[in-house]
Amino acid sequence: MTGIIALGALGASLSVDAFAAAIGKGASGSPPRWRDALRVGAIFGFFEAITPAIGGIVGLALSARIAAVDHWIAFALLLGVGGNMIRMALKNDDEGKEAKDQRGIVQLIATALATSIDATAVGVSVAVMQVNILTACLVIGGITTVVATVGVMIGRHAGNYLGRYAEMAGGLALIVIGSSILYQHLSA
Repeated sequence: MTGIIALGALGASLSVDAFAAAIGKGASGSPPRWRDALRVGAIFGFFEAITPAIGGIVGLALSARIAAVDHWIAFALLLGVGGNMIRMALKNDDEGKEAKDQRGIVQLIATALATSIDATAVGVSVAVMQVNILTACLVIGGITTVVATVGVMIGRHAGNYLGRYAEMAGGLALIVIGSSILYQHLSA
């Protein structure tokens, strides 16, 4: 039972970035619908679940190479997505809904990938500790799905009151998360 509790705590800590990004995503969306929030949460959960598996498969042989660049990849993705969110919040909304929705799914996937890159190293650690990687992935992915879904709903309600300022704040939050990831790795 202690293993599940530890995995739950690990999943909760890994889902913090996804929660912040989901709030930003929710703030830029239409009125709240649980189905859409669950879809966004599932995308975040999926990426958070597969990256420890990738880390476990890649193993310790390549962990130093991954660790050398993962923070730069996460920073670039979050800077790009966050900057684009701010740009779109400042821009007049004259795009067609279909083009906006297609751009939104690409941004969502890029954000989910960027916020889950740190879980790759966790996968290496889980493999070394001989924890069942499938169980770890399911717990981490499940917790992230729930946390990100709630984040979207919080963001959507905040977006109703704050409008484009909430979307700008979400974009700024992504840039801060990316900068924090970069700073933590470069200062270590």
